Amino acid sequence: MTYFLDVILPIPLQKAFTYHITDAEAQFLKTGMRVAVPFGKSKIYTALAYTIHNNPPIAYEAKTIHQILDEEPIVTDLQLKHWEWIANYYLCSLGEVMRAAMPNAFILESETIIVKNETAQVDELNLDDDEFLIFEALQYQSSLKIQDVVSILDKKRILPVVNALVEKGVLQLQEELYEKYKPKLVRYVRLHQTYKSEEKLQELLEVLSRAPKQREVILALFSLEASEQKPIKVSELMERSDASSSIIKALVDKSILEEYYIQTDRVQFEGGGDEQTKQLTDAQSIVLEDIKVSFKNKSVTLLHGVTSSGKTEIYVKLIEEQLNLGKQVLYLLPEIALTTQLVQRLQDYFGDKVAVFHSRYSSNERVEVWHNLNDNLEKAQLVIGARSALLLPFSNLGLIIVDEEHEQSYKQFDPAPRYHARDAAIVLANIHKAKTLLGSATPSLESYFNASQGRYGFVELKTRFNNVLMPDIELVDLADKYKRKRMKGHFSDRLIEEMTETLDEGFQIILFQNRRGFSPIVECTTCGNSPQCPNCDVSLTYHQFRDQLRCHYCGYHTVMPKTCQACGNATLDTKGFGTEQIEEEVKVLFPDKKVARMDLDTTRGKHGFEKIITKFEQREIDILVGTQMLTKGLDFRHVKLVGIMNADNLLNFPDFRAHERSYQLMTQVAGRAGRTDIRGKVLIQTYNPHHNILQQVSTNAYKEMYAEQMNDRYNFKYPPIYRLIKITFKHKDYNRVNLAADWYAKSLRQVFKSNILGPEFPPISRIRNLFNKNILIKIPQNQSLSKTKDAIMKIDNSFNAVKDFRSVRVVLNVDNY
Repeated sequence: MTYFLDVILPIPLQKAFTYHITDAEAQFLKTGMRVAVPFGKSKIYTALAYTIHNNPPIAYEAKTIHQILDEEPIVTDLQLKHWEWIANYYLCSLGEVMRAAMPNAFILESETIIVKNETAQVDELNLDDDEFLIFEALQYQSSLKIQDVVSILDKKRILPVVNALVEKGVLQLQEELYEKYKPKLVRYVRLHQTYKSEEKLQELLEVLSRAPKQREVILALFSLEASEQKPIKVSELMERSDASSSIIKALVDKSILEEYYIQTDRVQFEGGGDEQTKQLTDAQSIVLEDIKVSFKNKSVTLLHGVTSSGKTEIYVKLIEEQLNLGKQVLYLLPEIALTTQLVQRLQDYFGDKVAVFHSRYSSNERVEVWHNLNDNLEKAQLVIGARSALLLPFSNLGLIIVDEEHEQSYKQFDPAPRYHARDAAIVLANIHKAKTLLGSATPSLESYFNASQGRYGFVELKTRFNNVLMPDIELVDLADKYKRKRMKGHFSDRLIEEMTETLDEGFQIILFQNRRGFSPIVECTTCGNSPQCPNCDVSLTYHQFRDQLRCHYCGYHTVMPKTCQACGNATLDTKGFGTEQIEEEVKVLFPDKKVARMDLDTTRGKHGFEKIITKFEQREIDILVGTQMLTKGLDFRHVKLVGIMNADNLLNFPDFRAHERSYQLMTQVAGRAGRTDIRGKVLIQTYNPHHNILQQVSTNAYKEMYAEQMNDRYNFKYPPIYRLIKITFKHKDYNRVNLAADWYAKSLRQVFKSNILGPEFPPISRIRNLFNKNILIKIPQNQSLSKTKDAIMKIDNSFNAVKDFRSVRVVLNVDNY
């Protein structure tokens, strides 16, 4: 019987690809194993075994697979089921989900190897200089990699040279797969078997009396073995005996010591796990019981708890319960910065059962978490991570906690799959028959609407932990302050007064400005010209720290000019302000205080967040200036004052969610103030203090905000009343984008008649030299979502069949929250 294997390739293909396999391979292979397969002319890919069957492909001749890469499946059936849902719901391919889910080290790459053609007769006079250099290198080496050729010729474009040599019959090309994951091996030592008896050890010490350093090492090893009762690392022994590695090497060479290696995880958590979980307050205990009752009837429950109400302690009790049942728990966070604070707290309770998974971890570290979960080890029972942790191989999930569920960073925008982690988490929990808890002080309108409709359970926690009062929120009218000349830079007299008082009392301050850099616009006061990004339709942001103008969309940067590029006058001035400028001004106002900044520029490293947060917690920083990273659930004990430098640039944003997001952001940042027994103070500087949203923030009126925003959503047909699918067209040619978008919109209107908006250029229509144009599809509740998507995919396939449109990139974004 002939067997065939369908595989998932890590590229955007609409269908699985079929390969021929032998009987023995068919018996051995299981769904979820990796196989190396040829694809295209000469590429080799790592693919995932999907289904084994007896039906040959109709449109092409099935190739044979190269090799099987795993002994056991590394992707589970439940995981594949979840991936299929994501691919289907978010209109992308399984290959794109696979690429997003699996650590890079799992997706092996093929590398081209260049070898000499042994049978060819080579006339060296026919070779030019570059060709001769490669030919000569192969006289001394059996093979070269492409990277080696780049360094030999010292140029990037080497393929024409290599191709010319292949055509002349001098070279042959081979493809070789190489494993990218390297296990971390730690070097250990022990005393050689010969010297285990007391007499032999005594003899050895006498022999080594003339080598005191070596004798010291043996004595240190002996005392370590006696006290530790575990394998001894070389690094430990060197530290204890104050010896260099050469001394230990000499003892190994003499066969007195023998070295061996043990594979270990790269991320090790020190200690912890013995601390008892905290006693809950009466209010927390009631809420915990309410959640458990809600879980009996509903698989999803929304916990609406005000800032600093102690939601984390409730989560800890629920986690503890699941771990005692031997279940796995996934704790999702919107921001990597949050994992820093939380991991420490959870390790104190659960020790090494905690595993962390997010994009700042190296590929090898992520592989280890994957393996630990796949093997259902105890060291990965509780997984904390950002949205990508959803795609891991869970086997017996009991609970998913989505903390700060309203956060927009749960939505993946680029590349595909463009999934929303909160919604995908609810589906994952259903697949595992587990429960989902959504927690937030400012729930998204979608979740609150679902709770009010009875789809989710709903539990409220209205008081702060230890009955601390909610912060006192005051609105400062900037127009009035500027008129009366009561401003110093961007600080009103009221804010300076409160800051001085707070610092005198020994408390800390957070200042929030949702723009990084020094100034978003540089303008010539003579001719009005402003430096623009050459690749995007945006002005360049001035970063004083590096004296650079930078584009926050494509990363383009240039040195800050001294004169205007249009009129030549040295009259350049900055307009607007970012976190850098606020930091500068604070240092001038409070020269004796320690000021730090937390934004994308200062937290680029793997431990960037950790360093700043730890310093702030240990009170080495008095004033912390930052962007929205600061708003997300961080817990600082000694912050009394929060200043929002300018609320208006949040409110005046061209997005139907601008007001909801402004409310959430300001309420969250206000919630960082006064988290112990002191009452916090929040000052919001604005030109429009009578704005409804600002009034609602100042009185903590979530329900009024919800009612008002829902009224708008009903009137203008936006989520959660209608579903949204946004289609974006991208191409470097302006006219082609226009033609493509018009063709697509016309086809959509033929099917859907109404509820198609656009095509329209967004406010920033060119990014990275590509013009963007959007179409918005609104889907009423009575319209089938799956049939709508089928119709869109048919139109999309017809669109791709038009030759002129093939080069236009189409991005389908479902639930464009």
